[in-house]
Amino acid sequence: MNREPLFLEVDFDQRRKEGEYICGDSFLTRKTPGENRVVSVLSDGLGSGVKANILSSMTATMALRFVEENMEFLHSAEIMMDALPVCRVRQISYATFTIVDSMLHGWTKIIEMDSPECFLVRNGDIVPLRRRSISSSRWKDRTIRLSEAYTLPQDRLILLSDGVTQAGMGSRAHPLGWRDSGVREFVLRVVRSSPGISARQLSHRVVEETLLHEPHGKPGDDMTCAVMFFRSPRELLILSGPPFDARRDAEFAEIFDHFNGKRVICGGTTADIVARELKRTISMDLRSARKGYPPESRMEGADLVTEGILTLTGTCRILEHMQEVRPDDPASRLYELLMESDRITFVVGTRINEAHQDPSLPVELEIRRNIVRNLARLLEERHLKETSVSYI
Repeated sequence: MNREPLFLEVDFDQRRKEGEYICGDSFLTRKTPGENRVVSVLSDGLGSGVKANILSSMTATMALRFVEENMEFLHSAEIMMDALPVCRVRQISYATFTIVDSMLHGWTKIIEMDSPECFLVRNGDIVPLRRRSISSSRWKDRTIRLSEAYTLPQDRLILLSDGVTQAGMGSRAHPLGWRDSGVREFVLRVVRSSPGISARQLSHRVVEETLLHEPHGKPGDDMTCAVMFFRSPRELLILSGPPFDARRDAEFAEIFDHFNGKRVICGGTTADIVARELKRTISMDLRSARKGYPPESRMEGADLVTEGILTLTGTCRILEHMQEVRPDDPASRLYELLMESDRITFVVGTRINEAHQDPSLPVELEIRRNIVRNLARLLEERHLKETSVSYI
């Protein structure tokens, strides 16, 4: 069946075991350039803390590389198990894993070893996955489960570590833990009530609900939920900077007016040009002023109108250093829009704003083009977004 490739939104949330400083679960995902293919791995290392993190990180890194290179998987699994260090107490080298290899115009392959079974949600229900098992002649106590699914728009694949399914195990309220069935029932309730919920939001909801099953709300084990959301892409346009030639102002405004998706303007002069050419009114919201940022503005057709360089630099800083997101400042609001979108189109005006060449201003006020290039790079490398940058 031929069709346009889907966009795959991948995100996860996790908590480390109470008393530990590092999570023993690892989640890695990578998009293969030019192949419309995304490979994701969730691994849970034996125990918790640093040793568990080493085990899971090694496993996830090797699995990602082997699957990308299309190596025969049973042989790959044996290499991974041979490479893992042996626990002195239990005398085993051990890390569970779930691997998802998604071709965005066709089949998705799933490989699991000793992890909770992932599940596919479609139209508010669970779609059964047909699994077959294979075993290694060298590691006879390990069974690997293989399954495939043809993904459709709005499908979600949910991956879990056992810290989620076993939450609360041994407690009076949940003697057997939350269990797979409990997690699935919760996910279905959330998806049915919020069909458009993002992968980021859904994974966070699952982990927050997991904590409610733990005594005193504290993680008794490392817990991770990863969500893979197959869907048509969500588009976002960001205009920043006036065109080099003022005779192209009308063309610039038309790009904004005709864009099919959410629209952001970063820059006061940019907003003035769009408003003038489209004969729209800009109103400044003085209540939105925050430390380090001028007030936001409002204009018909724009989802966000902010100052330019400071906002773009602040958003870049959040993406690069994962700083705290504050829902009431413009950089954080732009970050949220970026995270909710899949294809981001930057249209950058190249007229120089002389104020930004003042050597007395902070160093982080880079030339607008460099900031946008850095934003695009971070979005592609860390969040699997599709970006395009054009100059006018």
